[in-house]
Amino acid sequence: MDGTIPGLPAVLAGLLGLIVGVVATIAFYLSDREQRRVPEGREPDLDDGLVRVLSVLRSAAVVLDADDDVLRASPPAYALGIVRNDALVHPAVRDLVAQVRRDGVIREHELELQRGPIGSGMVLLQVRVAPLGVDRMLVLADDRTEARRVEAIRRDFVVNVSHELKTPVGAIALLAETVADAADDPVAVRRFTERMQREAQRLSALVHEIIELSRLQASGALSDVRTVDVSDVVDEAVDRARTTAQGKNIVITVGGGKDALVYGDHNLLVTAVRNLLDNAVSYSGPNTRVGVGVSERDGLVEIAVVDQGVGIAQDEQDRVFERFYRVDPARSRDTGGTGLGLSIVKHVAADHGGDVQMWSEPGKGSTFTLRIPAADVPAAHPVTVDPDQPSATSQTTPKEVDA
Repeated sequence: MDGTIPGLPAVLAGLLGLIVGVVATIAFYLSDREQRRVPEGREPDLDDGLVRVLSVLRSAAVVLDADDDVLRASPPAYALGIVRNDALVHPAVRDLVAQVRRDGVIREHELELQRGPIGSGMVLLQVRVAPLGVDRMLVLADDRTEARRVEAIRRDFVVNVSHELKTPVGAIALLAETVADAADDPVAVRRFTERMQREAQRLSALVHEIIELSRLQASGALSDVRTVDVSDVVDEAVDRARTTAQGKNIVITVGGGKDALVYGDHNLLVTAVRNLLDNAVSYSGPNTRVGVGVSERDGLVEIAVVDQGVGIAQDEQDRVFERFYRVDPARSRDTGGTGLGLSIVKHVAADHGGDVQMWSEPGKGSTFTLRIPAADVPAAHPVTVDPDQPSATSQTTPKEVDA
């Protein structure tokens, strides 16, 4: 024998053929994937008509490629927490897309999803998934949170409102009777009239905040979602709080980053920051300072309002965000507080996919921090800031507001 193993050439030939086949298969797969991938730095190749339709839809809209990567997403898709970092966030939505890919049948489901990466805010979405061309998918989502919330709100809101309105209305009625009995005493009439005016102002503020909170709880949706410059929000809120602060000779200091952007409703965010400022001013003594700081970390924009006020005891801190709850009812009556301000802040934060945190210690003051997910603006297709709002300017040094 010549030492050759019988059948060895055939085995080697078979192995060589197998290797060539595997290499060819891998090469074909990589080539096909590269052909389907959108080149870096270039807009996804979408039909102009489709782009125009997506731009006017009120629904959150997402277009996916064959690999389920996001080719285009509308601002509501980011605001509702459906898309983050150019990818579908929720497994339930991805599963729905996979089902439609398998059989090509359009599907529509109601899904309850977490609105943002933090906080307890949930959103109820009516999600529709449909094939778009050969290998792309279209995801549309409408916020249906209102339908679920409205019935629960109606059950307890009337009871709370009736109780809160009873106090100022009763006081005004009693004062009116007293004025009538003291008609011959101008000094007493003037004193009771001033008290009536204070009660009327308190009643007006209460009605205004009840309407604001009712709107937030009833809708549970952002009606005017756009990219919001946080520095504009802070400046407007400080401007609105200036008169109250001046009355106590309180200086409001603003500092931190000036280029932070979030998705949301500009007016609601101003309301939230204004309520935090009003709360800080109300519970701070004369000739003190209130600070507002803006920072960004871990994908979140943080707006912190710091005061040197009386502080809040540990056993009461869990309740300060409840509707109509007051840490110090006597002080609230003196300052016109309604007990709704922090509840409004909590709802605004939840509707923006964020939360509000607090630190407080009696005698040292309090810090309330509103945290909202930062706007995720892809480099390939950035979202334009509202042209009606001034553009952000870089500023990191604190500034004092003449308040």
